[in-house]
Amino acid sequence: MKNKFKYLIASAFVIAATVIYAQVETVTSEVNPAPATNPARITEEISAFEFLMKGGVFLIPIGILLFYTLVVMIEKFRYIRRVSKYNDNLLPEIKSNLHSGNLQPVLDTLSRDNSAYGNVIREGVMAIGQPIREIESNMEKMANIEIGKMEKNMGHLGLIAGIAPTLGFIGTISGVIKIFYSISITENVSIGNISGGLYEKMISSGSGLIVGIIAFSGYHLLNGMIDNYALAIQKVNLEFVNLIQRNKDGNKTK
Repeated sequence: MKNKFKYLIASAFVIAATVIYAQVETVTSEVNPAPATNPARITEEISAFEFLMKGGVFLIPIGILLFYTLVVMIEKFRYIRRVSKYNDNLLPEIKSNLHSGNLQPVLDTLSRDNSAYGNVIREGVMAIGQPIREIESNMEKMANIEIGKMEKNMGHLGLIAGIAPTLGFIGTISGVIKIFYSISITENVSIGNISGGLYEKMISSGSGLIVGIIAFSGYHLLNGMIDNYALAIQKVNLEFVNLIQRNKDGNKTK
């Protein structure tokens, strides 16, 4: 919980920093132009935050989805990177104890590894004495458990990738409905009213699409890291099984 809270604080800081350091939007409009040689202009400065707020109430859930997306992406990236780090010296380190049948030091070494590879190999060591198929089956089940831990909450990113753009489009449609309702009441059809209302509501669509792209990209990038682990653990499992198989055959020949 403490780590998750830290991630929440960090994500909030990132969002706040983005708003603070965003460039000031300058909107220039001409009013009562003077002679062509010296046109008079009125410049209105709008901050990025004020500009976004013109998108309407639907920006609130979109902002919440962005915040949650960043939290999940940071948390899963840190977790997957930590547990999928493989120590190339792991199998050579336990090889001698495996050959001598001294399994307790092997289990102690694997417990200190604190990686998904160590957990899978430890399951195989604990199954030594059973048929090779049973050992392979146990290791495969443990690998699937580790992959399941990595994929936890990953589905949320896929869901947000679809929900956020939809919320943006709903916000735009809601704005368009309000524009035409206003026109029907006031009977004032002007380009300024229509274009002004539309550009404000299109902010909602743009924000939803950006959040959806971030969630979609994060989902596939993290899945790529998990796929790399799934491929690597198959190789490690094969090496471990070959190691204990050779040891078993060597014991038979003695």
